[in-house]
Amino acid sequence: MSDIANYQMLIDGKWVDASDGKTFESINPTTNEVWSRVPEATAKDVNAAVEAAHRALDFGPWKQMSPTERGHCLRRLADLLGDASEELGRIETIDTGKMFKETRWQAKYISEFFHFYAGCADKINGDTLPIDKPDMFVFTKREPLGVIAAVVPWNSQLFLSAVKIGPALAAGNTIVLKASEHASSAMLEFGKLIEKAGIPDGVVNIITGHGDPCGKALTSHPLVARVSFTGGPVSARHIVHNSAENFAEVSLELGGKSPILVFDDADIESAVNGAVGGIFAASGQSCVAGSRLYLHEAIADEFLERMEAVAASVNIGDPMLDETQMGPLCTRAQLENIKREVALAIDQGGTVRCGGKEPEGLSGNFYEPTIVECPSQDLKIVDTELFGPVVSVIRFKTEEEAVRLANETVHGLAAGIFTRSSARSVRVAEAVKAGIVWVNTYRVISPVAEFGGMKTSGYGRESGFQAVMDYTRPKTVWMNTSDEPLASQFHSR
Repeated sequence: MSDIANYQMLIDGKWVDASDGKTFESINPTTNEVWSRVPEATAKDVNAAVEAAHRALDFGPWKQMSPTERGHCLRRLADLLGDASEELGRIETIDTGKMFKETRWQAKYISEFFHFYAGCADKINGDTLPIDKPDMFVFTKREPLGVIAAVVPWNSQLFLSAVKIGPALAAGNTIVLKASEHASSAMLEFGKLIEKAGIPDGVVNIITGHGDPCGKALTSHPLVARVSFTGGPVSARHIVHNSAENFAEVSLELGGKSPILVFDDADIESAVNGAVGGIFAASGQSCVAGSRLYLHEAIADEFLERMEAVAASVNIGDPMLDETQMGPLCTRAQLENIKREVALAIDQGGTVRCGGKEPEGLSGNFYEPTIVECPSQDLKIVDTELFGPVVSVIRFKTEEEAVRLANETVHGLAAGIFTRSSARSVRVAEAVKAGIVWVNTYRVISPVAEFGGMKTSGYGRESGFQAVMDYTRPKTVWMNTSDEPLASQFHSR
């Protein structure tokens, strides 16, 4: 038990326990053993964090900093993040089971997002308006919204925090970030860099706890001006309801069931590699996982033969080892749900072409790369986000059919298209209802590019310069330039 790490929350620049001393345990999914304890925040703790952020916004040195100075803070944070990427990656891998080679790379690359937003901080400007009234000079200025409630899931948590914290701080807001109860440790490690970057106390607060009371108290708090949430639709519905209490602005990124469409003129090797990386990378635990695969009937057999060969050769095991290619699922509940859904798919007429079970000899939450061929869209597995290494395959005959099948879903986050035809790629990219479309590639990100979903995959956008503007509101200022007295609107009779 002495090897168990004990973490604290970051509130108002101080590392603190929960006010009632309660904690919860974090499980290493590779071994299913307890490896850390994390504070279980109460409503009182949430209130302390939000009030700290409010004070920092209105009365602290953050308010007095120029946009350029805020940018310097973000730039220092970016450099510190790059330097700490090895340790942050190690902690995240232990906590989530994600591949160490991915978590350390991601932590290092995320520093680019903070560098990007550091450069945005002094690029926020308003407008002068060609007003239709004489002797009036009218302009707008952009001001920070206020206290931002950022709620992130356990997967890609550093990245998803960067696209919330970066633009929010660049615009002059303050933050209360709730880490996922499934894997909080990496976010608390990240919090250690905040003070080192010169960011004043209370500007960034990091709390840990469950949806109720922690998440509920945060997203309904009267001092919260905006809620930025990434997660599932069930929690999102609670957040939308909670925001009725404070009228906070809300943005939602809710994952998806993303289609990859492979046409008969596609480069098969490239498409196979894109499909494999799209679903089996990160053990399928990605919001944009390409979990619906549509294959033109002319190339389907060859494609599946190649994909099955790759899937069968994937090295599953300890995510800390360089030779491992796929690690465990984050929670046992995920694994059990996937097993149920695959069994149901078989009952409904689906065929497991490879995988479909837990690998032998491993004690953690492991599941083999799985390909399920489905006779139709009617199988539940086709439109159910599993968050695991399972892809549903359906064959199509025409471009029109492929687009129709891709759009027959409640989700709309991402899509992939593989074709050598530039005309088709443009047509299909325009026709597919998804917020992100990749053509002849998959799962590529950049701080310059916005992302977000439609339909039940949420609303609002993150990343890119527009995200900074979304964390501001315009204020309109009217100035009378005439030296004449203001005319009375009330005349004596």
